[in-house]
Amino acid sequence: MTSLSPQTVGLIIGGLFPAVMFSFSNIFMKGSMERSTSFAIYLISVGIAVIVTGSTILFFTRDKSFTFLGSSLAFLGGLTWAIGVFGALYAINRFDTPLSKLAPLFNMNTLFTVLLALWIFAEWKQVKVPHLLMGSFLIVIGGVLVSKS
Repeated sequence: MTSLSPQTVGLIIGGLFPAVMFSFSNIFMKGSMERSTSFAIYLISVGIAVIVTGSTILFFTRDKSFTFLGSSLAFLGGLTWAIGVFGALYAINRFDTPLSKLAPLFNMNTLFTVLLALWIFAEWKQVKVPHLLMGSFLIVIGGVLVSKS
């Protein structure tokens, strides 16, 4: 039996596992909206879960590094995520938009992330850009198909 390369393990832990977790997160989000939870209470509840998770990880790991800039960027990441989630919550709650149609659309964030990472972090030096562009093109086609169904 061959062992997996470190990059493959990284893709599983950092890609496949989060995809499964984000899937359940979306299901819990819709379930929360169906049970008359306000947008603010939803985001506060998620924030408490993030604090508990972060505190637990902080307790069990050795790395406790901190910089003001790094923490500020993390805060901005959380802020933009919360505003994006609010948009999805609003669409589900106020317009009865099906999650099965919303999820492929808001997960087109992949396109923006790819383009920004290629540019900001110069990742075009590390990846096969034609493969990324083809995959991105397929994501756009999927988003268009879903929005038309």
